[in-house]
Amino acid sequence: MFNWFRRKINQTDSEPASEPTEQVTQPETEAPEQNSPSEDYLTWAKTAYKNIQQRQTPSTASTSTTETPEKEITPEREPVAQPESESPVIEAKEETPAWMQKSDRLEALKETAIETATVEETTPLTFDAEFVWSAKVLAAQGRAPDDISEEEINWLKRLRQGLGKSRRGLVNQLKSIVGQGPLNEDAVMEIEALLLQADTGIEATDHIISTLQNKLLEEALPPEQALEYLKSILREILDRPLQKVVNPGFAPEKGVLNIWLLTGVNGAGKTTTIGKLAHLAQQSGYDCIIAAADTFRAAAVEQVKVWGERTNTPVIANPGKNTDPAAVVFDGISAAQARQADLLLVDTAGRLQNKKNLMAELAKIRRIIDKKAVDAQIESLLVLDSTLGQNGLRQAQVFSEAANLSGVVLTKLDGTAKGGVALAVAQQLDLPIRFIGVGEGIEDLRPFSSYEFVEALLNE
Repeated sequence: MFNWFRRKINQTDSEPASEPTEQVTQPETEAPEQNSPSEDYLTWAKTAYKNIQQRQTPSTASTSTTETPEKEITPEREPVAQPESESPVIEAKEETPAWMQKSDRLEALKETAIETATVEETTPLTFDAEFVWSAKVLAAQGRAPDDISEEEINWLKRLRQGLGKSRRGLVNQLKSIVGQGPLNEDAVMEIEALLLQADTGIEATDHIISTLQNKLLEEALPPEQALEYLKSILREILDRPLQKVVNPGFAPEKGVLNIWLLTGVNGAGKTTTIGKLAHLAQQSGYDCIIAAADTFRAAAVEQVKVWGERTNTPVIANPGKNTDPAAVVFDGISAAQARQADLLLVDTAGRLQNKKNLMAELAKIRRIIDKKAVDAQIESLLVLDSTLGQNGLRQAQVFSEAANLSGVVLTKLDGTAKGGVALAVAQQLDLPIRFIGVGEGIEDLRPFSSYEFVEALLNE
């Protein structure tokens, strides 16, 4: 079982990029013959691909067994919905009140979601340019070719594709500017415009330009080296909030109840993120429970239940209308403690930052968690729509006061979003980015790695 929360990443400081390449070279005497680093990474990638192929047979069998229950869900539901006979079905459908017809749309949502996930999970792994790039990123972090999983390769491919629009607009222009020596006024204006267009924000942009200018005044760097130094500046910004965090790796602690409270405005992808986190936790070996505390939005609880069925995760919900969200959270904590679950995901009502009554309700939920689960490891995550840019940051500032935010989940980085918003979050909010989402599929949310993110953003 691959544990995404315990994944080995960000080892670039202690283990330089050259070390993993030495693990794939045969005798030490042949090492000098390999003059090009790209050849080293290509050899490393071939070895990693061969190792994955050797594990392909059992992994394919396992994926087929996990997919069969999902495929069987669709035909099984139809007999349940039609218990009498086949003939009265049409008549019953015509006489069904409007408020009962929501269940039909819910079933369609379940079937569509399951079919989409099945297609994604059966995509074959190919040795192409994307695979070589993904292998290079993993090798640079000190990974061994026999320690690479197919899931990691697929995730890096999706990350690179998701940030493709931002990357294509940044890399070539930045290389042409920083390769001309110390930055003059025109160059500074060009870089500033590029970064602001990428939603980097004024504070992060000023820090990047001043740091880069100081370096180029000390020594003239070729374009490639200047770009590498720029990457180090971006990684430093993204990793800075982690210095004050007790749990930099952000893995649920075994033997203790971990409670993750997810907040955010409607439309940010909060409920979808809950489902993807539940799937990620189950796939990583953690017992997970969801508390459907979004009792304010219509059909929100039903949406959470769909994700609960997809991920085989128990959902604690109150069937009544206008129920107290804090009461649902209380019941969720009781259920998690009784079942000795590792992780409780709490879905809260989407709210605007200017709705004082809803923000007060959010603070009430946090107080219930603090009282009911004294020994629990509590995290409060803000789900932020990356396409909102600076508007999302203003929302986050208000949420941080009411919910004691400890991290951010960036969603929708595969659309019109600019990758620079991650830098703005870290610089202006001083909050670590814990997860990023680059698509709508169930596998498209993963723990955040500053090294992988920057490489996907600024690597050709």
